[in-house]
Amino acid sequence: MSHLVETMAYSGQTPWHQLGNNLPRKQSLDVWAQAAGMQWQILETPVRYLAADSSGASSSIYAEPKEFPDQKVLYRSDTKAPLSVVSNRYQVVQPRDVLEFYRDLTEVAGYELETAGVLKAGRKFWALARTGKSTALKGGDVVHGYLLLATSCDGTLATVAMPTTVRVVCNNTLAIALKGATNAVKVSHSTRFDAQAVKRQLGIAVGQWDSFMYQMRTLAEREVKSHEAMNFFLKVLCAADKPGSSGAGHSTALTNERAMQKAQMLFDGHGRGATLSAAQGTAWGLLCSITEYVDHERRARSQDNRLDSAWFGVGAAVKQRALEHALQLVA
Repeated sequence: MSHLVETMAYSGQTPWHQLGNNLPRKQSLDVWAQAAGMQWQILETPVRYLAADSSGASSSIYAEPKEFPDQKVLYRSDTKAPLSVVSNRYQVVQPRDVLEFYRDLTEVAGYELETAGVLKAGRKFWALARTGKSTALKGGDVVHGYLLLATSCDGTLATVAMPTTVRVVCNNTLAIALKGATNAVKVSHSTRFDAQAVKRQLGIAVGQWDSFMYQMRTLAEREVKSHEAMNFFLKVLCAADKPGSSGAGHSTALTNERAMQKAQMLFDGHGRGATLSAAQGTAWGLLCSITEYVDHERRARSQDNRLDSAWFGVGAAVKQRALEHALQLVA
Protein backbone atom coordinates (compact mmCIF):
# COMPACT_ATOMS: atom_id res chain seq x y z
CA MET A 1 0.00 0.00 0.00
CA SER A 2 1.34 3.44 -0.86
CA HIS A 3 1.73 5.89 1.98
CA LEU A 4 1.13 9.61 2.25
CA VAL A 5 4.11 10.02 4.58
CA GLU A 6 7.29 10.30 2.53
CA THR A 7 9.59 10.77 5.54
CA MET A 8 9.11 11.89 9.13
CA ALA A 9 11.12 12.35 12.33
CA TYR A 10 10.02 12.65 15.94
CA SER A 11 11.55 13.21 19.35
CA GLY A 12 10.29 11.70 22.59
CA GLN A 13 7.26 9.45 22.74
CA THR A 14 6.31 7.55 19.58
CA PRO A 15 3.51 9.51 17.85
CA TRP A 16 -0.01 8.09 17.87
CA HIS A 17 0.24 7.29 14.17
CA GLN A 18 3.33 5.09 14.81
CA LEU A 19 5.31 6.68 11.98
CA GLY A 20 8.77 8.20 11.68
CA ASN A 21 12.44 8.13 12.68
CA ASN A 22 13.22 8.66 16.36
CA LEU A 23 15.64 11.46 17.32
CA PRO A 24 17.19 12.34 20.71
CA ARG A 25 15.81 15.57 22.19
CA LYS A 26 17.07 19.03 21.26
CA GLN A 27 18.78 18.24 17.97
CA SER A 28 19.94 20.93 15.54
CA LEU A 29 17.75 21.96 12.63
CA ASP A 30 20.27 20.33 10.27
CA VAL A 31 19.73 16.98 12.00
CA TRP A 32 15.97 17.46 11.87
CA ALA A 33 16.09 18.31 8.15
CA GLN A 34 18.03 15.13 7.40
CA ALA A 35 15.93 12.79 9.56
CA ALA A 36 12.61 14.30 8.45
CA GLY A 37 13.54 14.23 4.76
CA MET A 38 13.31 18.01 4.43
CA GLN A 39 16.82 18.75 3.13
CA TRP A 40 15.77 19.11 -0.54
CA GLN A 41 14.47 22.20 -2.35
CA ILE A 42 11.51 22.97 -4.56
CA LEU A 43 12.72 24.07 -7.97
CA GLU A 44 10.65 25.47 -10.83
CA THR A 45 10.69 25.49 -14.62
CA PRO A 46 8.35 26.86 -17.32
CA VAL A 47 5.61 24.64 -18.72
CA ARG A 48 6.66 23.46 -22.19
CA TYR A 49 4.88 21.24 -24.72
CA LEU A 50 5.25 19.73 -28.20
CA ALA A 51 2.35 20.74 -30.44
CA ALA A 52 0.63 18.24 -32.78
CA ASP A 53 0.38 18.91 -36.51
CA SER A 54 -2.93 19.32 -38.39
CA SER A 55 -3.39 15.54 -38.65
CA GLY A 56 -3.10 15.14 -34.91
CA ALA A 57 0.30 13.46 -35.06
CA SER A 58 2.89 14.53 -32.52
CA SER A 59 5.64 16.87 -33.58
CA SER A 60 9.09 15.50 -34.22
CA ILE A 61 11.16 14.90 -31.15
CA TYR A 62 13.56 17.43 -32.61
CA ALA A 63 10.92 20.14 -32.77
CA GLU A 64 11.32 23.21 -30.62
CA PRO A 65 9.09 22.94 -27.50
CA LYS A 66 6.57 25.73 -27.05
CA GLU A 67 6.16 27.48 -23.74
CA PHE A 68 2.99 28.23 -21.76
CA PRO A 69 3.86 31.55 -20.08
CA ASP A 70 1.23 31.67 -17.35
CA GLN A 71 2.22 28.57 -15.37
CA LYS A 72 5.27 26.73 -14.07
CA VAL A 73 6.17 23.22 -12.98
CA LEU A 74 7.45 22.67 -9.44
CA TYR A 75 9.76 19.70 -8.88
CA ARG A 76 12.11 18.24 -6.27
CA SER A 77 15.81 19.07 -6.40
CA ASP A 78 16.85 15.60 -5.20
CA THR A 79 14.72 13.19 -7.26
CA LYS A 80 13.61 15.64 -10.01
CA ALA A 81 10.11 14.24 -9.44
CA PRO A 82 7.29 16.65 -10.42
CA LEU A 83 5.21 18.12 -7.60
CA SER A 84 2.62 20.33 -9.28
CA VAL A 85 1.78 22.83 -12.00
CA VAL A 86 0.97 26.25 -10.56
CA SER A 87 0.51 29.85 -11.58
CA ASN A 88 3.62 31.97 -12.13
CA ARG A 89 2.36 34.09 -9.21
CA TYR A 90 2.64 31.09 -6.85
CA GLN A 91 5.03 31.83 -3.96
CA VAL A 92 6.94 28.70 -2.91
CA VAL A 93 7.71 27.93 0.74
CA GLN A 94 10.67 25.57 1.02
CA PRO A 95 10.76 22.56 3.39
CA ARG A 96 13.72 24.12 5.18
CA ASP A 97 11.72 27.36 5.66
CA VAL A 98 9.24 25.40 7.79
CA LEU A 99 12.03 24.23 10.13
CA GLU A 100 13.75 27.64 10.19
CA PHE A 101 10.49 29.16 11.43
CA TYR A 102 11.24 27.54 14.80
CA ARG A 103 14.91 28.55 15.10
CA ASP A 104 14.49 31.52 17.44
CA LEU A 105 11.57 29.82 19.20
CA THR A 106 13.70 26.79 20.09
CA GLU A 107 16.90 28.72 20.83
CA VAL A 108 15.38 31.57 22.85
CA ALA A 109 11.71 30.98 23.71
CA GLY A 110 11.93 27.42 25.09
CA TYR A 111 10.06 25.64 22.29
CA GLU A 112 11.10 22.09 21.39
CA LEU A 113 10.53 20.36 18.06
CA GLU A 114 8.70 17.05 18.42
CA THR A 115 7.71 16.01 14.89
CA ALA A 116 8.44 17.11 11.33
CA GLY A 117 7.94 15.44 8.00
CA VAL A 118 6.85 15.27 4.39
CA LEU A 119 3.49 14.07 3.08
CA LYS A 120 2.34 13.08 -0.40
CA ALA A 121 5.80 12.68 -1.97
CA GLY A 122 6.74 16.26 -1.05
CA ARG A 123 3.52 18.08 -1.86
CA LYS A 124 2.84 18.84 1.82
CA PHE A 125 5.21 19.21 4.79
CA TRP A 126 5.03 20.33 8.40
CA ALA A 127 6.76 20.70 11.77
CA LEU A 128 5.24 20.59 15.26
CA ALA A 129 6.87 22.05 18.37
CA ARG A 130 5.92 21.91 22.02
CA THR A 131 5.57 25.41 23.43
CA GLY A 132 6.30 24.63 27.09
CA LYS A 133 2.74 25.53 28.07
CA SER A 134 0.93 22.83 30.05
CA THR A 135 -2.24 22.61 32.13
CA ALA A 136 -3.76 19.87 34.29
CA LEU A 137 -7.54 19.67 34.50
CA LYS A 138 -9.15 18.06 37.52
CA GLY A 139 -8.17 14.45 38.09
CA GLY A 140 -4.75 14.93 36.51
CA ASP A 141 -5.95 15.26 32.91
CA VAL A 142 -2.89 16.97 31.40
CA VAL A 143 -2.92 19.03 28.20
CA HIS A 144 0.22 20.38 26.50
CA GLY A 145 0.43 23.32 24.11
CA TYR A 146 1.99 23.04 20.65
CA LEU A 147 2.55 25.13 17.55
CA LEU A 148 2.06 23.53 14.12
CA LEU A 149 3.41 25.03 10.90
CA ALA A 150 2.39 23.35 7.66
CA THR A 151 2.30 24.18 3.96
CA SER A 152 1.91 22.64 0.52
CA CYS A 153 3.26 23.19 -2.96
CA ASP A 154 0.24 21.95 -4.91
CA GLY A 155 -2.40 24.47 -3.88
CA THR A 156 -4.17 22.14 -1.42
CA LEU A 157 -3.05 24.05 1.69
CA ALA A 158 -2.02 27.60 2.42
CA THR A 159 0.93 28.08 4.75
CA VAL A 160 -0.73 27.67 8.15
CA ALA A 161 0.65 28.42 11.62
CA MET A 162 -1.75 26.93 14.15
CA PRO A 163 -1.65 26.70 17.95
CA THR A 164 -2.82 23.25 18.93
CA THR A 165 -3.11 21.06 22.02
CA VAL A 166 -2.29 17.45 22.79
CA ARG A 167 -4.11 15.60 25.57
CA VAL A 168 -1.39 13.46 27.15
CA VAL A 169 -3.52 10.50 28.21
CA CYS A 170 -4.53 9.70 24.62
CA ASN A 171 -2.37 11.94 22.36
CA ASN A 172 -5.50 13.52 20.89
CA THR A 173 -4.92 16.78 19.02
CA LEU A 174 -7.19 19.82 18.97
CA ALA A 175 -6.62 23.24 17.40
CA ILE A 176 -6.80 26.09 19.90
CA ALA A 177 -9.84 28.23 19.15
CA LEU A 178 -11.32 31.25 20.87
CA LYS A 179 -14.72 32.83 20.29
CA GLY A 180 -15.73 30.09 17.89
CA ALA A 181 -12.88 30.57 15.41
CA THR A 182 -9.48 29.01 15.03
CA ASN A 183 -6.49 31.19 15.87
CA ALA A 184 -4.56 29.86 12.89
CA VAL A 185 -2.64 32.35 10.74
CA LYS A 186 -2.92 31.51 7.04
CA VAL A 187 -0.66 32.90 4.34
CA SER A 188 -1.86 32.43 0.77
CA HIS A 189 0.68 31.22 -1.77
CA SER A 190 -0.04 34.38 -3.73
CA THR A 191 1.78 36.20 -0.92
CA ARG A 192 5.40 35.86 0.18
CA PHE A 193 5.73 33.97 3.48
CA ASP A 194 7.20 36.25 6.17
CA ALA A 195 7.98 34.15 9.25
CA GLN A 196 8.45 37.07 11.63
CA ALA A 197 5.20 38.71 10.52
CA VAL A 198 3.36 35.43 11.14
CA LYS A 199 4.82 35.19 14.64
CA ARG A 200 3.74 38.74 15.40
CA GLN A 201 0.24 37.99 14.14
CA LEU A 202 0.06 34.82 16.21
CA GLY A 203 0.97 36.75 19.34
CA ILE A 204 2.84 33.70 20.60
CA ALA A 205 3.52 35.22 24.02
CA VAL A 206 -0.05 36.45 24.48
CA GLY A 207 -2.53 34.73 26.75
CA GLN A 208 -4.51 32.73 24.18
CA TRP A 209 -3.38 29.49 25.87
CA ASP A 210 -4.74 30.61 29.25
CA SER A 211 -8.03 31.75 27.71
CA PHE A 212 -8.46 28.50 25.81
CA MET A 213 -7.67 26.31 28.81
CA TYR A 214 -10.11 28.33 30.91
CA GLN A 215 -12.78 27.28 28.43
CA MET A 216 -11.64 23.65 28.67
CA ARG A 217 -11.88 23.78 32.48
CA THR A 218 -15.40 25.11 32.07
CA LEU A 219 -16.22 22.11 29.86
CA ALA A 220 -14.78 19.79 32.51
CA GLU A 221 -17.18 21.24 35.10
CA ARG A 222 -20.26 20.97 32.85
CA GLU A 223 -22.05 17.67 33.50
CA VAL A 224 -24.17 16.41 30.60
CA LYS A 225 -27.30 14.30 30.54
CA SER A 226 -27.75 11.34 28.18
CA HIS A 227 -30.05 13.24 25.81
CA GLU A 228 -27.52 16.11 25.63
CA ALA A 229 -24.79 13.65 24.72
CA MET A 230 -26.95 12.13 21.98
CA ASN A 231 -27.80 15.56 20.56
CA PHE A 232 -24.11 16.48 20.61
CA PHE A 233 -23.07 13.40 18.62
CA LEU A 234 -25.94 13.94 16.16
CA LYS A 235 -24.88 17.54 15.49
CA VAL A 236 -21.18 16.71 15.17
CA LEU A 237 -21.25 13.43 13.25
CA CYS A 238 -24.52 13.36 11.30
CA ALA A 239 -24.48 15.99 8.56
CA ALA A 240 -27.72 16.15 6.58
CA ASP A 241 -27.76 13.99 3.45
CA LYS A 242 -28.11 15.75 0.13
CA PRO A 243 -31.55 15.32 -1.47
CA GLY A 244 -31.82 13.08 -4.50
CA SER A 245 -28.92 10.77 -3.57
CA SER A 246 -30.67 7.87 -1.87
CA GLY A 247 -27.85 5.36 -2.32
CA ALA A 248 -25.21 7.72 -1.05
CA GLY A 249 -27.56 8.81 1.71
CA HIS A 250 -28.05 5.23 2.89
CA SER A 251 -24.30 4.66 2.93
CA THR A 252 -23.73 7.93 4.78
CA ALA A 253 -26.40 7.06 7.33
CA LEU A 254 -24.72 3.73 8.07
CA THR A 255 -21.34 5.43 8.39
CA ASN A 256 -22.78 8.07 10.70
CA GLU A 257 -24.48 5.42 12.82
CA ARG A 258 -21.21 3.52 13.26
CA ALA A 259 -19.40 6.75 14.10
CA MET A 260 -22.01 7.68 16.71
CA GLN A 261 -21.89 4.23 18.30
CA LYS A 262 -18.10 4.36 18.50
CA ALA A 263 -17.99 7.90 19.90
CA GLN A 264 -20.70 7.06 22.44
CA MET A 265 -18.73 4.00 23.55
CA LEU A 266 -15.58 6.10 23.99
CA PHE A 267 -17.55 8.65 26.02
CA ASP A 268 -19.19 5.96 28.18
CA GLY A 269 -15.89 4.84 29.69
CA HIS A 270 -14.08 2.93 26.96
CA GLY A 271 -11.99 5.83 25.68
CA ARG A 272 -8.48 6.70 26.86
CA GLY A 273 -8.91 8.87 29.94
CA ALA A 274 -12.71 8.65 29.77
CA THR A 275 -12.94 7.74 33.47
CA LEU A 276 -10.86 10.68 34.65
CA SER A 277 -12.98 13.07 36.68
CA ALA A 278 -12.54 15.89 34.15
CA ALA A 279 -13.99 13.75 31.36
CA GLN A 280 -16.47 11.35 32.95
CA GLY A 281 -19.99 12.52 32.10
CA THR A 282 -18.85 16.05 31.14
CA ALA A 283 -18.76 18.28 28.09
CA TRP A 284 -14.97 17.90 28.09
CA GLY A 285 -15.48 14.15 27.88
CA LEU A 286 -17.80 14.63 24.88
CA LEU A 287 -15.15 16.69 23.11
CA CYS A 288 -12.41 14.18 23.93
CA SER A 289 -14.50 11.29 22.62
CA ILE A 290 -14.67 13.02 19.23
CA THR A 291 -10.97 13.90 19.12
CA GLU A 292 -10.07 10.31 20.03
CA TYR A 293 -12.48 8.95 17.42
CA VAL A 294 -10.96 11.15 14.70
CA ASP A 295 -7.32 10.61 15.67
CA HIS A 296 -7.46 6.90 16.48
CA GLU A 297 -10.70 5.18 15.45
CA ARG A 298 -12.13 6.79 12.33
CA ARG A 299 -11.79 4.64 9.24
CA ALA A 300 -8.76 5.48 7.10
CA ARG A 301 -6.82 3.76 4.35
CA SER A 302 -3.64 4.01 6.45
CA GLN A 303 -2.25 5.72 9.53
CA ASP A 304 -0.72 8.48 7.45
CA ASN A 305 -4.05 9.14 5.70
CA ARG A 306 -5.50 9.44 9.20
CA LEU A 307 -2.82 11.99 10.15
CA ASP A 308 -3.46 14.06 7.04
CA SER A 309 -7.21 14.08 7.71
CA ALA A 310 -6.89 14.79 11.45
CA TRP A 311 -4.66 17.83 10.92
CA PHE A 312 -5.67 19.22 7.55
CA GLY A 313 -8.78 17.51 6.20
CA VAL A 314 -12.22 16.18 7.10
CA GLY A 315 -11.08 15.00 10.52
CA ALA A 316 -9.87 18.47 11.47
CA ALA A 317 -13.26 19.91 10.46
CA VAL A 318 -15.09 17.32 12.59
CA LYS A 319 -12.98 18.23 15.63
CA GLN A 320 -13.58 21.94 15.08
CA ARG A 321 -17.33 21.30 14.85
CA ALA A 322 -17.15 19.28 18.07
CA LEU A 323 -15.40 22.13 19.86
CA GLU A 324 -18.02 24.63 18.72
CA HIS A 325 -20.94 22.45 19.90
CA ALA A 326 -19.22 21.66 23.20
CA LEU A 327 -18.73 25.37 23.89
CA GLN A 328 -22.41 25.95 23.18
CA LEU A 329 -23.17 23.72 26.18
CA VAL A 330 -21.42 26.20 28.48
CA ALA A 331 -22.47 29.41 26.70
